[in-house]
Amino acid sequence: MISQTLREARKFEEVSEKMIAEEERPAFHLSARTGWMNDPNGFSYYKGKYHLFYQYNPYNSYWGPMHWGHAVSDDLLHWEYLPTALAPDEFYDRDGCFSGGAVTLPDGRQLLMYTGVIRERQANGGYTEVQTQCLAVGDGVDYEKYENNPVLDERDVPEGSSRKDFRDPKVWQEADGTYRCVVGSRSADGSGQILLYSSEDGFRWQFKSILASNRNRFGKMWECPDFFQLDGKWVLLTSPQDMLPRGFEYHNGNGTLCLIGDYDRETESFIEESDQSVDYGIDFYAMQTLLTADGRRVMLGWMQNWDTCNHRRENEEPWFGQMSLPREISIRNGRLYQKPIRELEAMRRNKVVYEKLVFSGTICPDGIRGRRVDMEVVIRPEEGCDMYRKFAIRFAQNEMYQTSLSYRPGESVLKVDRKFSGSRRAIIHQRRSKVFCKDGALKLRVILDRFSVEAFVNDGEQVISAVLYTDQAADGISFFVDGTVNMDVVKYDLI
Repeated sequence: MISQTLREARKFEEVSEKMIAEEERPAFHLSARTGWMNDPNGFSYYKGKYHLFYQYNPYNSYWGPMHWGHAVSDDLLHWEYLPTALAPDEFYDRDGCFSGGAVTLPDGRQLLMYTGVIRERQANGGYTEVQTQCLAVGDGVDYEKYENNPVLDERDVPEGSSRKDFRDPKVWQEADGTYRCVVGSRSADGSGQILLYSSEDGFRWQFKSILASNRNRFGKMWECPDFFQLDGKWVLLTSPQDMLPRGFEYHNGNGTLCLIGDYDRETESFIEESDQSVDYGIDFYAMQTLLTADGRRVMLGWMQNWDTCNHRRENEEPWFGQMSLPREISIRNGRLYQKPIRELEAMRRNKVVYEKLVFSGTICPDGIRGRRVDMEVVIRPEEGCDMYRKFAIRFAQNEMYQTSLSYRPGESVLKVDRKFSGSRRAIIHQRRSKVFCKDGALKLRVILDRFSVEAFVNDGEQVISAVLYTDQAADGISFFVDGTVNMDVVKYDLI
């Protein structure tokens, strides 16, 4: 039975979507069907298609009453919108259906697990949120909420843990057929922790353990956890709030965290071995992963950040928010590596190649321009010349606009800078990252879509992501060096 709230959302999005031209959207990054998008939810493979749900306010391009938007894809690049999957229409989620995950049940139905939110009036007259974990079951289009919701509430959290910060379940099935989920939580010390729960059937859940504790090391609340095995290691992904920077490694504010280590099944605890940022750019948060049909672990995130939501196009846009490029991930040398999914290569056209191009100053090589581009760049010092002082790629460029990636070998620092991208707001427009380069050599793969850039550094050792709302007519690409470099460039249009 579809509620009136859900029916209205579906009718509204169907009409509103028709008012957005295809060229006003990203070409191969999923954006909101209409209105507002944030966290990816329920990233899964079901009935032969990839499903991605997302936090969604269909009625306005700003955060509002949270629904679950829904889209499906055959290749994770070209998406078809489906009707809104969940709406805040029950007493336990009337103030929002927040983030969660998805899994397939033995009978072939799809199980969604999400956070229900209600605003509870306090004795002092104010309000506070109460968050619980809820279920819905469906066929890939329509979902019915479980009659015994919520399935996890304040009675299922460790003593001293917050009932306000208890959200974002990520669910999976174990090899023995049972189910597990991790949930972000806040402990008595005010910092984040990840709770582990188990279920025999996907519907009745029990607390197992505190899988991992922040102990006030990486920000405060830990949101949107994901936990999986990869290349012989266990990986815990989460998005901490209120982070302090640690050199170049962590951004202050809302950040991303990858913990690599082991999993002790006896104590149901995660054993940390190393930590790093997931993305070193400006816009990336709330990542989630899935296993593809052929066994690859693929991750994507909300290509935005809570601190940069005022970075918008000039006009009142009908949609706001997009997902990152899906990325194949692996563990190498104790680090998380990321590379664009290989399906992107099928979109490559119009190859342009320059090899061992030696230059100083600024050059604009023929055939290298565009706003939907896949470009590989390798630079090295020219033999017999002093070490260059700065190298830069400038793109989305014309006489008025540009965004740049610049590298200074003396500091081994790579910077993204979009302050000339057309923004009229003094928000975060630069981010620097310490990269691992030897003797001034640097390898970049730069992916441009209409409203974004993602730069993969040294075969995916680091990634820098940023949205940009520059006029589409600004499609120039140039290269600058203070000194002399020897450069290889391979550029494709993405069609």
